Amino acid sequence: MPRPDRLFRLLTALRTLPQPVTAARLAEETEVSPRTLYRDIETLRAGGALIDGEAGVGYTLTEDPALPPQMFTRLEVEALVLGLAEVRLAGDPALAKAAEAAQAKIIATLPERVQRQAIHAVQQTYRFEKRPAAPPNLALIREACWDERALDITYRDRTGTQTQRRIWPLSVVFLDRTLMLLAWCTLRQGFRRFSLGSITALTLTDDYFRPRRVPLLREFLLELKSSNRG
Repeated sequence: MPRPDRLFRLLTALRTLPQPVTAARLAEETEVSPRTLYRDIETLRAGGALIDGEAGVGYTLTEDPALPPQMFTRLEVEALVLGLAEVRLAGDPALAKAAEAAQAKIIATLPERVQRQAIHAVQQTYRFEKRPAAPPNLALIREACWDERALDITYRDRTGTQTQRRIWPLSVVFLDRTLMLLAWCTLRQGFRRFSLGSITALTLTDDYFRPRRVPLLREFLLELKSSNRG
C-alpha cells in the first residue's frame, strides 16, 4: 500500500475507533507491523496531528490537522448526531458505515467542549419496531443515479404481475416502511415510483441519460407537489 494511503487509513482509524486505540489494533487496521505503525504515528505528529498516548497505553487523536475547525451550536450538534443515527438505522451496511465515518470526521473538527456535547448528545434515536432491512440492490441503484445510467428491472406490481422495464433512476426516497425509487420509465414514457422491495431483478446498463437526471428529478418533484395540493 502506498505510504500516503496508509497514513490516511491510520488517520481514519484514529477518528473512528473507540479511543484510546491500542497500537495492535491500529496496526491491524492499517495492515502494517507495530514498528511501521510507530513510525507512521510520528510522521502524523510531525505533520501537525496532536496524538496523545504511547506504546502500551493507546493513542487518542485530540487535534486533526487534515480537517479545518468547525463551529456548531449545541442544537446543531444534536441535529447532526440524531440525523446520522437515523441513517445508520435505515440505510444499507455501506450507507450506515458512511454515516458513522462522517460523524467521526465532523466530531474530529470540533473544539473539545463541543466534541463532548456531540459524544454525550442529549437526544438519541431508537426503534422498538425494527425497520425492514435495506434491499441488497440499493448500492447498485445509488451508483446508477450518480452515474446517470439506465437500469433494466423486473418489477412485480400489487397484483403480482411482473413486467420488464428500462428506467432512468432519479432518486431513492426513504419512507416509513419501504424505500421508493423515483424514475423515468422508458416503457411508459413517464415518471413512475417503484418500491425497491418489488424489484425482483436489476441490471446496470451502458445506456447513459446524462445530464438529464437533475432536471427530470426537479420536474418529477414539482409534479408530485402539484398532485398533493390537488
